[in-house]
Amino acid sequence: MPRSHRSISGEATALKKWIDPFVAILLVIVLLATLLPCSGPSADFFKILANFAIVLLFFLHGAKLSREAILGGMLNWRLHLATLSVTFALFPLLGLVLIRLPSLDPALTAGVLYLTLLPSTVQSSIAFTSIAKGNVSAAVCAATLSNILGMFITPMLVALLMQVGGTQSQVGGTQSYVSMVAIWKIAGQLLLPFVVGHLARPWIGAWVARHKVLVGWVDRSSILLVVYTAFSEAVIGGLWTKCSAMGLLGQFVIGSVLLSFVLVTCWWLGGRLGLSREDAIVLLFCGSKKSLVSGIPMAGVLFPPAEVGLIILPAMIFHQIQLIVCAVIARRMGEPKTKKSPLSPPD
Repeated sequence: MPRSHRSISGEATALKKWIDPFVAILLVIVLLATLLPCSGPSADFFKILANFAIVLLFFLHGAKLSREAILGGMLNWRLHLATLSVTFALFPLLGLVLIRLPSLDPALTAGVLYLTLLPSTVQSSIAFTSIAKGNVSAAVCAATLSNILGMFITPMLVALLMQVGGTQSQVGGTQSYVSMVAIWKIAGQLLLPFVVGHLARPWIGAWVARHKVLVGWVDRSSILLVVYTAFSEAVIGGLWTKCSAMGLLGQFVIGSVLLSFVLVTCWWLGGRLGLSREDAIVLLFCGSKKSLVSGIPMAGVLFPPAEVGLIILPAMIFHQIQLIVCAVIARRMGEPKTKKSPLSPPD
């Protein structure tokens, strides 16, 4: 006898309590990228598509935010200082502790430390902040500031904490080269669409406000596209062959523990600083991220070509972990009926 529609609906609801649908889609995307990674013309197509989704995302956010909200985000110095402190002080200190673990695969030691020296991501941090109903304008400022300053700070931290076989002038040249590339990319892909969208707010702001589902769809689509393109590139680059299986497993454990500790610390720090829930969400997502997009080109300039693969492997693994974990947290925090997130919000 066929089951009733109500019974099937009840089972589906119960299943959603245990399996987050968006995370399930993310895992499917990761599996797809592992089995069928995009390469050649298809990779170029997906990168263009991902870039278009990101541009559209920032255009819509610019149209949605009021001038008062943007100015408030720029002037929130306590939030920005906290985010930068976590990114460029707490993370490197944790990296120095992790590389002394006896169980760490020696081949990944340099990569683990390099991971902790990277700046925050931009698009995923802002997308997760939006999904979690945080202060998007402050997230744009915090993530962008972290990414731009990171183009200077990360090479200096590498020279200070890692034994790089280069002179100070070479490190300085790296800073200049990478920073200009990052500034142009951020300006063209993120800030320009945001500014154009905001300038168009008088004409399209009301329409965007009525179609919040569209903004949410663009948020999630941009994340899925970034995951597929990034993981495809990692797989093609030999993600699963550059170290032992136990080394990879250990890196997943280390990355998970590192992310968990920083997430809890960021949420606790938001409460100690008296940040609003919206600003605490910004600190949570902008402070806990590490940028693979910035990390790979910098590694190509800072390290010998033969070492780049293993150097960026921990960052590639951490990148996937942070996307999946933060997707769960952001979605739960953004649920209208959920007043308490997986991390209890500061009062």
